[in-house]
Amino acid sequence: MDPYDVIIRMMITERASEIVEKENRLTFMVNRRATKGQIREAVELLYEVKVIKVNTMITPEGKKKALVKLSPEDNAADLAVKLGLF
Repeated sequence: MDPYDVIIRMMITERASEIVEKENRLTFMVNRRATKGQIREAVELLYEVKVIKVNTMITPEGKKKALVKLSPEDNAADLAVKLGLF
């Protein structure tokens, strides 16, 4: 699957911004058919960061959300600022 088809958008809510700062994680809405491996590859390719762990969940609306933990060398807050989310 193409990386641009995997990642739909980055989510920034109050809870997601806390996770960015405290746990070095980013939250994405992703294609429902995307696997954790495809999500990892897409984030690493599109944002040039190293991913340590991917957790996924299906929201009550039926959409798929991914929590992506970045390596300690990569700062999630810096990436969010670079993307214009903060």
